[in-house]
Amino acid sequence: MGEAAEQPGRGGRIEPRAHGGPIQLFYGPEPATPRPVISHASGIHMWDMDGRRYLDGSSGPVVTNIGYGNRRVLDAMVRQAQKVCYASRAVFENQANIDLADLVTGLAGPGLDRAFITSGGSEATEAAIKLARQYAVARGEPERWKVLGRNPGYHGATLGAAAVTGDPDSDALFGAGMLVMPKVPAPFTYRLPENHDVDSNARRCAAAFEEAILAEGPETVLAFIMEPVGGLATGALVAPDHYYRAVRDICDRHGVLLIYDEVMSGAGRTGSFLAADHWPDARPDLVTLAKGIAAGYTPLGMVLAPATMVDTVVASGGFMHGHTYSANPLSCAVGLAVVQEMMDHDLIANARDMGVLLRQRLQALMGASSIIGDVRGLGLLNAVEIVADRDSKAMFASETRAVERIIALAQERGLLLYTRRTAGGKFGEWLMLTPPLIVSPQDIEEIVSLLADSLAAFEREIGRT
Repeated sequence: MGEAAEQPGRGGRIEPRAHGGPIQLFYGPEPATPRPVISHASGIHMWDMDGRRYLDGSSGPVVTNIGYGNRRVLDAMVRQAQKVCYASRAVFENQANIDLADLVTGLAGPGLDRAFITSGGSEATEAAIKLARQYAVARGEPERWKVLGRNPGYHGATLGAAAVTGDPDSDALFGAGMLVMPKVPAPFTYRLPENHDVDSNARRCAAAFEEAILAEGPETVLAFIMEPVGGLATGALVAPDHYYRAVRDICDRHGVLLIYDEVMSGAGRTGSFLAADHWPDARPDLVTLAKGIAAGYTPLGMVLAPATMVDTVVASGGFMHGHTYSANPLSCAVGLAVVQEMMDHDLIANARDMGVLLRQRLQALMGASSIIGDVRGLGLLNAVEIVADRDSKAMFASETRAVERIIALAQERGLLLYTRRTAGGKFGEWLMLTPPLIVSPQDIEEIVSLLADSLAAFEREIGRT
């Protein structure tokens, strides 16, 4: 005790693991400066080991919907752990799994009556595609296997999920090891093709979807997967209402299943339990959930499906899919407590109301900052687009790494934000503003104030002021 734990060093040497020293792990792109070490978190705030406080303006990667340190969830975690943490679904059913599935399918509404529980969003994408495929085979349509996606789009990090993700950089790197699926254009509302407005561009994108089905052969197209409200790939994109109805009609016309990826937009974040609820005349056939469904307290994801589809697959021999941790009791008990907390405290309504306030404040900030080109979103899933010139909508040069630098400046000021540069910034770059659903009007004011300071600091760095 009192001495640093020893870790393998370079060249086989054993070196003490000191605070701030080398970490024998790897995650992804290394940051320009070492990451702070987390100490603890509560509500919408986090503290590092040096005592610095951060306001989590993005819910991590849009995960911590009910904030940190929720007592109800922690108590549920302990109670379940004291009973049993793990029991294989191949041997046992468990009450937490049953209760969670009943609650979530009840909230999701008609046509989404069955739940398959996974450990996260990528797994949910894989499960949805496999369920769709087995359903087609069971119905005597084995020639249906192609899953169309949008470009850009994002559906997970596994090879199956990457195959339906719309990211040219990912395709170039991993395409040799996967079967890249066809893509259709996403209906952007900010940068529009020449001679198009928002509505006509949405109609153009819907028409391109149908053209792709016809080009591929309708009898070969299994499903279309899309984010009803965009995540990182499109920066909180919300299409005109008629786009969703058109997509639903096209799918119906050609027997194509419609999958809504609600890993980010589901579980109350957009001001309804599912983002799909905003377009009741365009209901999906399958929905994937993750992130907010367990709010970061445990890895958890779900696929919601109609009973008719599940029953058909079961009757044909059963769903040929699964994971070791599917429907494990501990994760299900945690997810159940998260959803109950969200419903009992009406956090979905708070997401709706605080989202309106946040966009109003961001619109006001856009008037004061020359580098915000657009504000968009729904509920508490929002983004601001960063531009070098608002009039032309020109982007900063890639070497400027504008959004990465703004995020670093915000973190220095105690505000945590989130971004991902899709295809190296080809489609634009944005900052996600997605605080926990427990956020208050005072929190919104602090978020916008810290963001304003960060943007001003960046503008000074590039010589704008």
